Amino acid sequence: MNLIVDIGNNSSKYYLFNGKQLVLHSRRNNGTSGILSEWNKEFEIEKIIVSSVIDLDDAARKEFGILGCPVLWFNSETPTPLSIDYSTPHTLGSDRLAAATGAWNEAPGHDMLVIDCGSAITIDFVDRRGHYRGGNISPGIKMRLMALHDYTSRLPLIEKEGETPVMGHDTETAIRSGVIRGICHEIEGYITEYREKYGDVLVFLTGGDEKSLKNSIKSSIFADKYLVAKGLNCILQDYYNE
Repeated sequence: MNLIVDIGNNSSKYYLFNGKQLVLHSRRNNGTSGILSEWNKEFEIEKIIVSSVIDLDDAARKEFGILGCPVLWFNSETPTPLSIDYSTPHTLGSDRLAAATGAWNEAPGHDMLVIDCGSAITIDFVDRRGHYRGGNISPGIKMRLMALHDYTSRLPLIEKEGETPVMGHDTETAIRSGVIRGICHEIEGYITEYREKYGDVLVFLTGGDEKSLKNSIKSSIFADKYLVAKGLNCILQDYYNE
């Protein structure tokens, strides 16, 4: 079994793969522990890859030692199927590169946009030669909702779940529709721009807010909430098969 660990800003995702087949996954708040020892007792874990967008202290890193198998700490220097054309590869988020790798593994040889909708929204471009060319970062749904509340005196903090009419009919729907529909228009704009420039560009959508957005995006897309995990699993398998 391959253990894939994807540590985000607020939570950590754990995945077990048998070869290329995802067999189990779990999400935990950062700072909680126990899942590693639980899975170690129940499954035969042979290899681990850890991707983190936050700095891990020594105690957090030592937790993986209980598994007694190799740990690959993923970063921009880890071999992937992609060439990185990025001015500062050491600052490139591991989640962005993992998602791009997951998309490339699904459809090699195509120009593609990889859109990851989490705490932040990242929109990255991989060309048909397998070159990661870079991309853009903007605030995600929760961050935009919080900003409207935190930086105004009267706008309430609302939940992302709920009605999103074309035109808000009260303050709650005005905020929610403004944020979620605004993000969809933003994504549609990128898709149109890249397809006008490069032609037949495939679009992959992933991330924690993928479900909230995929039905509102009119362009043809491939939605896959496990794209980052699949990319990390591909990188892990290739690393030990070389």
